[in-house]
Amino acid sequence: MEIIRPEERYLESYRLALIQSISSGTAAYLDRAQSELSEIETAPELFLAKQDDPSALTGDIKLSDGSFVPRLPGFTRWMWDGDMCGEINFRWQNGTTELPPLCLGHIGYEVFSWKRNNGYATEALRQILPEAIKLGMPFVELTTDVDNLFSQKVIKNNGGVLYEKFVKPAVHGGTDGLRFRIYL
Repeated sequence: MEIIRPEERYLESYRLALIQSISSGTAAYLDRAQSELSEIETAPELFLAKQDDPSALTGDIKLSDGSFVPRLPGFTRWMWDGDMCGEINFRWQNGTTELPPLCLGHIGYEVFSWKRNNGYATEALRQILPEAIKLGMPFVELTTDVDNLFSQKVIKNNGGVLYEKFVKPAVHGGTDGLRFRIYL
């Protein structure tokens, strides 16, 4: 498995994976998956531009409550094993490790349900960490739900250590979460 830059040649595979995830009821973030599918169908070039935006040029981000926040520099990479497996994204603020309160961590990932238990999330996280090193970041933060033992294992397998327990902002459900740091 490798992480790849989202490009037009992989877009159909990603679109089909979104459809499968939505129709099977396994989309971790159903609203986001439906929104992405709609954007792929109506503005595929813009969708791809948003996936690789290290200068945060593609506009504000709409939150689930309908409000907007400034886009952070960042990019998404797709997990690929000859077929679409999932995605991992990395976001940051230039010159600092700090993130806005509504952004829970520097890195987030999702493996499609039919591709889980193959070590893909662990490998994708390992592959993306050099990008944070290139930016001179001393660490990255990742968050997970208290009961998401699989994600905790992925983070720990990449050197993550528990940094704090916290309550997520209401826009993210207001539930308990765990924040890990991976020191680089």
